[in-house]
Amino acid sequence: MNEIIFLVEHDVEEGYVAQALGVSIITQADNLDMLKLEVRDAVSCHFPNEELRPKIIRLHIVKEEVIAS
Repeated sequence: MNEIIFLVEHDVEEGYVAQALGVSIITQADNLDMLKLEVRDAVSCHFPNEELRPKIIRLHIVKEEVIAS
């Protein structure tokens, strides 16, 4: 696996939640800078063998907005 993609959404209560697509990894943090650190740590824990660890981590940040009509 060369890369892994995380779907990042703003948490309703506070902060952000990141969930990997196709792999059972999920993490959260109060801000985006901390989330990046948490995601790297979660990927390292999930793939302890460095040779099998994805080289690229993509964050797909989704921002949902509601527009009243």
